Amino acid sequence: MNPADLSATEAARLMAEGTLTSRDLTAACLARVAERDAEIGAWSFIDPGYAMEQAVAADDLRQKGQPPGPLHGVPVGIKDIFDTKDMPTEYGTPLAAGRRPKADSAAVSKLRQAGAVIMGKTVTTELAVYSPGETRNPHDRARTPGGSSSGSAAAVAAGMVPLALGSQTNGSVVRPASYCGVVGYKPTFGLISRRGVLAQSRALDQIGVFARHVEDAALIADSLTGFDEADPDTASGARAPLCEVARGEPPMAPVLAFVKTPVWEKVAQDAQQGFAELAAFLGESCDEVALPDPFAKAYDCHRTIIVADLAKSFASYYERGRDTMSEMLRAMIEEGRGVLAVDYNLALEWREILYAGLSEVLERYDAIVTPATTGEAPKGLESTGDPVNATLWTYLGVPAISLPLLVGGEGMPVGVQIVGARGDDARLLRTARWLSQTVAAAQA
Repeated sequence: MNPADLSATEAARLMAEGTLTSRDLTAACLARVAERDAEIGAWSFIDPGYAMEQAVAADDLRQKGQPPGPLHGVPVGIKDIFDTKDMPTEYGTPLAAGRRPKADSAAVSKLRQAGAVIMGKTVTTELAVYSPGETRNPHDRARTPGGSSSGSAAAVAAGMVPLALGSQTNGSVVRPASYCGVVGYKPTFGLISRRGVLAQSRALDQIGVFARHVEDAALIADSLTGFDEADPDTASGARAPLCEVARGEPPMAPVLAFVKTPVWEKVAQDAQQGFAELAAFLGESCDEVALPDPFAKAYDCHRTIIVADLAKSFASYYERGRDTMSEMLRAMIEEGRGVLAVDYNLALEWREILYAGLSEVLERYDAIVTPATTGEAPKGLESTGDPVNATLWTYLGVPAISLPLLVGGEGMPVGVQIVGARGDDARLLRTARWLSQTVAAAQA
């Protein structure tokens, strides 16, 4: 097998056993980049020589008997909104061209501590909003890979790296994961520090990861979680053992709630049919549950928060370079400048009111099953698709993971989104792994 096709978990195990080197793995990933990236455009910055230097250093440490970290020698792609002290971080906009941070973001620092090889920077949309970068979907280069974590999802899907970092303020992990046919995991709000990451909205910004398997997503997330006094929304206390729990078997078969959400009518007919078939396949392990009418408020509330926060966070870019911005981003910032404080605060309050109602559902079910996107990746590269199927869950700050379990009518991946209660990430990952294995066994 080509080492580039190994799962992160398998690669880490083989390197710990001494039957695979980081040199070989990193070289295989770089060869895949050289082979495919000209047509996919997943990377905004990559230095093959520096990647190999890190791999050699990882192998040397192991040979000296140093205890390996959980990601020792495993290449990871970094979305180009995470600060990296040894690589440019340019936010997908000419307004930040040439930007060279002096320190790593918290997430990148933790990856280095875990032994990861920082492979390079992956393409993001403009300031991680909607205007697309150059990345194309590896399954069909005439289609979008989604956004804003476009390059990270595409790089994992194309076998260029087994793992990558992303972020989500609306649907920027779940949507590209669904479109590209990989696992995309957005943990509970505040589980991973955002220090050193481009800020859009303190209330909504969340760090996520891409992988090919649930266990791999748990492996990298385990290395990223924890309290950071520089991010006031991270929580102190013991960390949940995500990887250990995710690898285990549920004590009994999970019972899932199939939730259509208030935007079900936007889901394509073939995707609706796919979810109906999935619910029928799960049988007594899945009940259809309707959310009360007030949940429809979440979409306007999310919009109020995000446009107001973009206006604040990107004020300096707007003042000095509004003519350089895309029309859509400029319009969102201008909309945000008109948001009243009372409306903003009410939007924040509704989040807790709605979460209280969602908690009643999640007390009765292990997790929620719901579409990750409206369907297959749209044709064309002018947009990154509609994030609406992730909006509710991002707004509420709950953990969510997209699993590549369905295929649309045109043969493109369609993600199944699994949602859990705040802080219940370990059980969500275990349930997601169970569902993936259950569906795979039925298809074998």
